[in-house]
Amino acid sequence: MITAIGNPVYDYIKTKKIDTKTRVLSGCSTNAVLALSKMGEQTKLIGAIGDDFKPAFKKDLDKYGIAYEIIPSKESGGFSLIYYDDFGNRTLDLLGRANDCGHIDPAMYKDSKAILIGPILREVSHESIKDIRKNFDGLYFCDPQGLLRGAEEDNRIFHEKPDGIEEVLGTFDIVKPNELEGKVLTGIDCRENPYEAAKIIHSWGPKLVLLTLAELGSIIYDGNEFINIPPYEIDLVDSTGAGDTYMAGFTFEYLCTGDLRKSGCYASCTSSVMIEQVGPYFEMTEEEIRKRQEKLLAQTNFKPAVAVNS
Repeated sequence: MITAIGNPVYDYIKTKKIDTKTRVLSGCSTNAVLALSKMGEQTKLIGAIGDDFKPAFKKDLDKYGIAYEIIPSKESGGFSLIYYDDFGNRTLDLLGRANDCGHIDPAMYKDSKAILIGPILREVSHESIKDIRKNFDGLYFCDPQGLLRGAEEDNRIFHEKPDGIEEVLGTFDIVKPNELEGKVLTGIDCRENPYEAAKIIHSWGPKLVLLTLAELGSIIYDGNEFINIPPYEIDLVDSTGAGDTYMAGFTFEYLCTGDLRKSGCYASCTSSVMIEQVGPYFEMTEEEIRKRQEKLLAQTNFKPAVAVNS
């Protein structure tokens, strides 16, 4: 069992190619368990959702055999995501905010081989993250996006580095920021020098830092060496969930092989499948990801086109 903790959301998404018209199931932890379930993993999602979307949520997760623990909420969370270029840049506005997750009973994750912490808007507290670590000795993975977000009075989302985040991220085995989150956490422009940003985050205590760079690829740092991971080039439809499914793919392959380069390439390919599609009903199979993974593994001299590599 792989358990993901973080609120599901129902988002409105508009890109240059698609417009969902209505709100669709999404969220960091949600997209991760959707991807993992399509690879054949047993998964569980823990998060808060309101009665407004609870029937749709149960139907969506039951369809893929995903177990869930629902935390009651006055309403369901959601965002409006309006993408204005082909590189994942977007406006992000709050449509609804679900309750915080509060204390997570260890019984909810006791049978897990990995726990993924993927909040969307600070609903998993620093204290809860530390408590889970005390009660769980399996693979502990964090996508920090929701730990760095806040909402303005006009519901526009902003990012900031909260007090104590260094200690919190140090409790994890793996931390996966994207380039924006890397800059918020370290002050370093990751299109200039992602390696230095990864070093700083690694110094806080996680065993592995995975730093994703959108169309430029990603890097992995284990404290000794950097591994450059190429992107799998596709016709981008919707970049929502790219990092979420990267987390899922890396977790899947790392638990299978423990090989960092294979895991990074598998993660990159998992993400590529997701962003060719939109919404929770994306098609994904391990077989298709493996075909793509072989192509990336053959690119042994790849380096991301960041300033420090020029």
